[in-house]
Formats: sequence, C-alpha cells, structure tokens
Amino acid sequence: MHFFCEQCKKEYPVATHSFQCECGGLFRLYQSAMDAKDVHDGVTLGEMPTPLLPRMMDGQRFYFKMEDRQPTGSFKDRGAKRLIGELAHIGIDKVALDTAGNAGAAVAAAGIACRVYVPDDVAAERVKQIAAYGADIVRVPNGRAHTMAMAQEELGDAYYASHIYNPLFIDGVKSMAYEIYDQLGGTVPDYIFVPIGNGTMLLGLYQGFEEIGRLPHFVGVQSTKCAPVVDAFHGFPRTPYRHTIAETIRVEEPPRMEAILWALRSSQGDAIAVEDGAILTAAKALGERGIYAELTAAAALAGARAFFAEGMPDNYRVIVPIPGSGLKR
Repeated sequence: MHFFCEQCKKEYPVATHSFQCECGGLFRLYQSAMDAKDVHDGVTLGEMPTPLLPRMMDGQRFYFKMEDRQPTGSFKDRGAKRLIGELAHIGIDKVALDTAGNAGAAVAAAGIACRVYVPDDVAAERVKQIAAYGADIVRVPNGRAHTMAMAQEELGDAYYASHIYNPLFIDGVKSMAYEIYDQLGGTVPDYIFVPIGNGTMLLGLYQGFEEIGRLPHFVGVQSTKCAPVVDAFHGFPRTPYRHTIAETIRVEEPPRMEAILWALRSSQGDAIAVEDGAILTAAKALGERGIYAELTAAAALAGARAFFAEGMPDNYRVIVPIPGSGLKR
C-alpha cells in the first residue's frame, strides 16, 4: 500500500510527512486486494453501523443515514479509525490537523497525541469536545483557509492527519456506502444528497459505491452564501462568499475540487445551493421527526426538498445523511 500523486503518479510511502506531491498534486491511495483485506483494527472509537431511518416529508419518503450516532457524534469517526489505525500500525504517534470541528474530535478521540487548529469563529461546543479528548487547541483568525495554511506551515515533526489531504481518511468513510447497500437489501439508492464543504463524505461514498459496482446519483448541496462547488459545476461566475449558518461546509476553495466535480458528474448528479432560511426550516422539520441534527445535515435535506419540489417517484430510494449531531452547534 502506498500513496501516489494524482497528477504525476509519483509514489510516496504512507509514512511520508509530505501531505502532497512535490509537483503540487494531491495524494490518492493505492492498495492491492491483499492490502484492502489487511485493515488494521488496533484503534477503535466504538464506531458502529448506523441506522437508516425512513421518514415522510412533503408526502415523500426519505431515508436518513444517522451518522450522528457515531461515538463522537459524526461520520468522521469512520475516517479517523482507518487513518489512525494505520498510523499506529506503522509507529506514528503524533499528528496535527485543521478542522471546523468534527474531524478534530474524531482524531483526538482515537487516542493519539494531536494538535488541532480551529477557526476562531467555530462553535464553542465543538472546541470543548476536541479539548475534552486531550488535544492541544490552536485558534486561528481569518477563516478556514487560513487555519489550514497555518496547520501546514507549523507541522514540524507531526504527521498531517488531514481528512482532506490524506486518502486513508476517505478510505475509511467508504464503509458508509457498504452499509447503505446492505440496509437497502443489496441495492444501490437512486439519489444521495450530500452536504459539501471539503467533500470528504462525497468522496468516501463515491469510492465505496464505485467498488460495489454501481453509482447512485450524487447531488452536492451548499449554502447560497458559500457555494464554490455549485458555481464550478454549473459554470456560474464566482459570487462573494459570506458567513453561513452551516459552518462546517463553509469552505471557499476545496482542495479536492476536481475530484468532487468528477464524482458529481460521473454519477450523473447535480449540485444545488439553498438559502440559510431553507436550512433552518429543514432543521425544524427534522426536529419534529425526532432528529436533532447539525445544520449541515439540514442543508442536505433542504437541497433534497428543493430538488423534488415537483414530486418524487414512489419507488425512489433517496438518502439524506445526517453527518453530525445537533449537540455540536
């Protein structure tokens, strides 16, 4: 197993302290069939298969993948287990990363020494959770992009455990696709509405369903106040980015933009933006049905409701992931 550059194909060992190729390309993961079976399970957060919960809304049935039930309250536990498990196996015991909250909590909870860089406007609840797991917190002003840059500049001898740059993290998220497939009786859903910031969930789901052999239609959802993927997908002029209540998908320049666009287009999917007001309305609708979700999840539901505003065929199986718990607001 090794990393390779998606541009020039140069190979790097998994233990490399480089987080991207010297040519500027990002890493992808190569693993043989034997590697894929030899997953190291020495690290666990108590992660589990999560329910696929059917609920009726607007006379339509949606299936909610309840990733808020994971131990730290988000789907990022899947990626952290895979990444930190592999790092522990090869003897790496100190990491650093930047996060809007969920990835930092998941990695810190995995029991490795870590330094976590967070934007200074992230919800206090998210920072408290990361600190509770023993991580060193570094607050960074001026937004998510500046936070990422500072984490990369100050790595020192720490391994960069990024859910964006490290393909092992994405490899862990793909387990969600296999669970959905099994929970639907060995079938692939028709649509999955995925909230997109840096695209970790989308890319993990895409990888999983690609391995299964059939893709659902992926629809990426962003806030109208920060929608770089929607703009790029449709060829819209880039609009000024503003603060949005869906803070974990407030990413102005996703490093894996090309991979995100590939996943959406090759699945014959779409990308849509929703107003913050629609996100709040969707959050209320979820709460009334017993689902207390972070606003990122509500954005995905708002996107699905807008997409099917004129109706949905009764036989469609439409998945709306609940990436994280509302307790993280």
